[in-house]
Amino acid sequence: MESKIEVIQSVTVTYQSDLYKLVDALNRSLKHDDLMFGLALDKEDESKAVFTIYRT
Repeated sequence: MESKIEVIQSVTVTYQSDLYKLVDALNRSLKHDDLMFGLALDKEDESKAVFTIYRT
């Protein structure tokens, strides 16, 4: 069985050390709605983070 992950939206924001707490809370709260959230440091500017919303 193949699972398809679709990117709904990505946004670059200023990195804050507590951003992962928001992503964790969103993932725990909305996983039953087939949504997943990701956070990664921007490869070009580590003072920025890329927040991404996925549909699973």
